[in-house]
Amino acid sequence: MSDLWSVDDHLADILRAIRPLDPIALPLLEADGCVLTEDVTVPTALPPFDNSSMDGYAVRCADVAAATTERPVALTVTGDIAAGSGEPPTLRPGQALRIMTGAPLPPGAEAVVPVEWTDGGLGGGPVRAMPAGQVRGGERVRVHRPAERGAHIRERGSDAAAGALALPAGTVLGPPQLGLLAAVGRASVEVRPRPRVVVLSTGSELVPPGTALRPGQIHDSNSFTLTAAARAAGAAAYRAATVADDPERLRAALEDQLSRADLVITSGGVSVGAYDVVKEALRGSVEFRRLAMQPGKPQGFGLVGKQRIPLLALPGNPVSSYVSFELFVRPALRALAGHPQVERARVRARLECDEPLVSPAGRRQYLRGSYTPPAPGERLGTVRPVGGASSHLLAALARADALIEIPEAATGAASGAELTVVPLGGGAQEYGSSS
Repeated sequence: MSDLWSVDDHLADILRAIRPLDPIALPLLEADGCVLTEDVTVPTALPPFDNSSMDGYAVRCADVAAATTERPVALTVTGDIAAGSGEPPTLRPGQALRIMTGAPLPPGAEAVVPVEWTDGGLGGGPVRAMPAGQVRGGERVRVHRPAERGAHIRERGSDAAAGALALPAGTVLGPPQLGLLAAVGRASVEVRPRPRVVVLSTGSELVPPGTALRPGQIHDSNSFTLTAAARAAGAAAYRAATVADDPERLRAALEDQLSRADLVITSGGVSVGAYDVVKEALRGSVEFRRLAMQPGKPQGFGLVGKQRIPLLALPGNPVSSYVSFELFVRPALRALAGHPQVERARVRARLECDEPLVSPAGRRQYLRGSYTPPAPGERLGTVRPVGGASSHLLAALARADALIEIPEAATGAASGAELTVVPLGGGAQEYGSSS
C-alpha cells in the first residue's frame, strides 16, 4: 500500500498549490457570497439623525406626564412629519406633531407616543399622513398614556457611530452584511471574486440528456452534477461540451477553455484503461495518483497552461466523481475564494444499519448516508447508509445528505458504532472544525 496517497496528503498537496484570487471591486449584489478584503468603516452615524420608530405623535414628556385613560391630555396638532421630509418644525409646549415611522424627530420633542396611545388610534387604523403644515385648524389629539424620554426614538448613531468598524476584512458577505454596506452608503466593495470553473466530461460513450441512446451509449450526468456542485460551493461554473476519447481533441478543448477558468474539473479517463484520454493528454503537467480511498482511488492534479490553472482530474464513475468533488474540489474552490474554512464540518454520529458494513483494509471508505442531528440533550445524532458501496449508484446518492467515513484501519462497522460523518447540507455550521 506504500504507493497509495492518503486522502489527507492529496488534499494538502492541492491546497499548497492554490493561491487566493486577487481582489476586485464589485457592486454589492455581485459581491454576495464573496470574502471582503478591506476593512469597511462607517462614514457617518447610522442612523444619521434621530427618527421615530413608530407611527404616532412627537411630544414633550412634561406635556403628557399626567396622561391616563380616565384623564387624557389634549395637545394641539401643529403639523405632519413624513419619512423623507426635510427639516421639521420646532415643537412647542402644549403641542404635538404627527410623525411617521422613519421621519426625523423635530427639535423640542423628547418622545413619540404611538398612535395606539391616543384617540387617533381608537379606530384601529393607521395615522393618515397629510402634507407638512396642512393641519385642520384647532385639530387636537388626546394622549392617554405618559411617555418616558427617548421612547420610540431611534437615536442618531445608535446602530453604528461614525468612524466605527462596520465589517472587517475576511467577512463573508451575505444578505445582512450587504444590507449594512448599503446602509453606510457603499455601492461597491473590494472582495475576492467567485472562482470561474470549467467542467469537462470525457468519454465517447457519453451523450447529452435529451438525446436518444444508441447501443453502448449513456447520458452524461457527471458534468451536470459537478457544475451544480461547483455553483453550490460559490463558484461561477460553466459546463463545457463532452469530449470524446481523443487526446488531441481534449487538449484543444482545454486550450479553448483555460482563458475563462480559475480552475478546471475533468471527469473520466484517469484510470489504467486503454482509453484513459485525460492521462494521455495531460501527462507531464498533471500528476496522476492512486489514493487509499473508496470510491475515488484514481485522481489527478496539476497546474496547466501558461497561467498555471489548477486542474483536478476526477474519476468517471458518478459517485466517485461527486465524492471526489466534496473532498478535494470544494476545498480548492473555497481556498481560491479566500475563505478561512475550506472543508465541510465533520460530526460524530451513531451508525444505524441492518447489516454490518464492510470496508476494504487500508482504504478510507466513504458511504452515502442519511444523517439525523442529535435530539435536544443528546450528544450524537444518527446516520443510516443509503444504497450500497458501488460507485455507479447515482439513485442512492440522490437520496443521501451525508458521507459516512470508515477509517483506513477499520474493515467494517456494526450498528451502534460511532463514526465520522460529513453532512452535505448547507446552513451556518456547514464549515468549521471537526467535532
